[in-house]
Amino acid sequence: MPIKINEFYKRLVGSSTRTQNIVKHIGWSTLFKGGSILANFLLVPISIDYLGQENYGVWLTLSSFIGWFTVLDIGLGHGLRNRFAEAKANGEIHLAKVYVSIAYITMSVICVGVIILFIFGNFLIDWSTIFNTSKILGRELSFLMPILFTFFTLQLVAKLILTIYTADQLPSIQGKIEFFIQALLLLGIWLLTKTSGNSLMIFGALYTGLPIILLISFNFIAFNGRYKQFKPEFKDWRYDKLKDITSLGFIFFIIQVANIVLLTTDNLIITNIFGPEEVVPYNIALKYFSILLMIHSLITTPYWSSFTEAYILKDFDWIKKSVKNIQKIWLSLTVILVLMLFLSNWFYVLWIGDSINIPLSLSASMALYIDISTFQSIYFMLINATGKIRMQLIISLITLCINIPLSILFAKNLGLGLSGIILATCVSSLMSAIIGFIQYQKIINEKAKGVWFK
Repeated sequence: MPIKINEFYKRLVGSSTRTQNIVKHIGWSTLFKGGSILANFLLVPISIDYLGQENYGVWLTLSSFIGWFTVLDIGLGHGLRNRFAEAKANGEIHLAKVYVSIAYITMSVICVGVIILFIFGNFLIDWSTIFNTSKILGRELSFLMPILFTFFTLQLVAKLILTIYTADQLPSIQGKIEFFIQALLLLGIWLLTKTSGNSLMIFGALYTGLPIILLISFNFIAFNGRYKQFKPEFKDWRYDKLKDITSLGFIFFIIQVANIVLLTTDNLIITNIFGPEEVVPYNIALKYFSILLMIHSLITTPYWSSFTEAYILKDFDWIKKSVKNIQKIWLSLTVILVLMLFLSNWFYVLWIGDSINIPLSLSASMALYIDISTFQSIYFMLINATGKIRMQLIISLITLCINIPLSILFAKNLGLGLSGIILATCVSSLMSAIIGFIQYQKIINEKAKGVWFK
């Protein structure tokens, strides 16, 4: 019987060891991601209950603002991911260790420097004006922001271990850690509702502090176990290899900036045009439909490093077959997305009650955005894995320039409200998706030239 089961499994996923590894980790990722999604959804009503709708809206805007600072890694994470995978594929173990040391040490120096600058700059910033809130809350934010920024920035260093696991074609580990983080946050914030009053300070410190404790512990375990031979050391930091990560990483950095601006500025625009309380329905709709984005991501993420390996080995047949499979999955998820739209109002009431109104037009716009995002990720996954990202850089800069004016035009001048803001993002994303599809065709058919091949 075990032999027959094994034969059936091989027929199902194919004979490719690479594909079998991907399927295995998709299975584990699905399990952990399901737990993360459940914990994340349970966090919303608990957080609203603890903070209240207005303060929760401020928290969403504040956390989006802090999220901008993921750009501090200047693309080192993405650069490490590709270079580590390439070095291991070529059997260059010490070179892989050099890349790990460069990423950790460089990122640590950057983060410490920026934390010091932020702490001093914090005294000059009026947070109540930025977040359109009361002066009393602004004073609380002046104490909270350095804490949030410090914890969040330290996470950029600690999360590099997840990059290493993903580059080593073990992406389900990231899902496991994210699940533990979400579960701890859910438990911690639930305890807050039982032991503390309404405090944005305590809430924010707990929300950003618990993940860093877990991530640091995981780094210690990994570098004293599975990745002991890759443990970062100062003697392995080499200037001549720094550019291997940063040259590719810097382009990823610009693309990352554009993507962050594309999404996180939406909360600031809503706060300043409609008020912080309107951030809540927008983000609830986003969280609901992002279930499909998470599912698609857990399926496609394992392919990144495998695409890198396959591209280096010129296994284009496997790449084409894999992309076709992902396209079929995207079509299936589109059908599910339509069903989610029909069930959205029922689900909102079940999830958070009827105190917050979410228009159907906002839900439909959000569903369209998720569909376009999952479509474009099919092709950008392969493009990112090959490092041919110059065209993606150009299109990202264009979207960076047009998204905010479009959002204001659609939301305010055309009177589309919250729906207009996400529709503007849809326009920007659709343009990127078309370019990504064209470049994928050129690369896979070995016809890419000029900017398409840089």
